Amino acid sequence: MRILLDACVWSGASETLRAAGHDVVCTGDWPVDPGDEEIIARAAGEGRILVTLDKDFGELAVVHRRPHAGIVRLVGFRAMAQGPKVLEVLDSYGADLNQGAIVTVEPGRVRVRPPEQAP
Repeated sequence: MRILLDACVWSGASETLRAAGHDVVCTGDWPVDPGDEEIIARAAGEGRILVTLDKDFGELAVVHRRPHAGIVRLVGFRAMAQGPKVLEVLDSYGADLNQGAIVTVEPGRVRVRPPEQAP
């Protein structure tokens, strides 16, 4: 899968995801942080699932209806657990994410918000 890791996600998670065969780009490697609006737009434009710790992307997607290619929000995971947890989520919810779902993952709990259907 094509993944965009937000800068708040531990950089070591990228190696875990790449080792599993995923195409990963990290915003932390960019020379300048372009801000959340540009990050979500670039992820959507490149067909990348956005992985973040930041709840602002969910607001951009739901309230402001910004296009996206799926969002994973991790809540409450220590840095070294983030990569393996994302792999679990991609394995279990990859089809949902590819359809544009927002998946919020907390220890012991996963919430899936399906994509909104066009009117």
